[in-house]
Amino acid sequence: MKIYTKTGDKGQTALYGGTRVSKASARVDSYGNIDELNSFIGIAKSHIKDEEVLMQLKKIQFDLFTVGSEAATPVDKLMLANGKSRLPLVISDTEIEELENWMDAFDEKLEPLQFFILPGGGKSATFLHAARTICRRAERSLVFLNESEEVRPELIKYLNRLSDYLFVLARYISKINNEPEEYWNPNER
Repeated sequence: MKIYTKTGDKGQTALYGGTRVSKASARVDSYGNIDELNSFIGIAKSHIKDEEVLMQLKKIQFDLFTVGSEAATPVDKLMLANGKSRLPLVISDTEIEELENWMDAFDEKLEPLQFFILPGGGKSATFLHAARTICRRAERSLVFLNESEEVRPELIKYLNRLSDYLFVLARYISKINNEPEEYWNPNER
């Protein structure tokens, strides 16, 4: 099987379920942003040595494929004619709670926030901050899609929680790598 199909050469692509849409559609934009986020998490992973963190990020990348596959599927195509789900997996409150538990464990090891943090630090923390902003864009694109086509609320909730997780993780990675955080303190200008 070849990677290229030539079916998208005129600016259209097929969604999961067969519907063809413009590559500029809100749905394609949303799962494209999720794909970009997944790739950026891969970049961050390449600079992280902590095995627990790597395990979590691998699970998140897996979950992002699940989010992306659902984002690529119109709600009316989620169920097959025989009543079974088209998708083998969907994001649920379980994955959202998992992010919250991981975040809470990292947050216990961090100093309380007193100011906004300037994105930066070492390579891994910097890439995590960039992934956080891409996650926010992916979330915004799903919210935008939801204004015209239904999106299950769990997808938006997952991305919202994931951006928080990436922020806390960037702080945690900076701490374990002994990289100082830089603050945005308007009184020090």
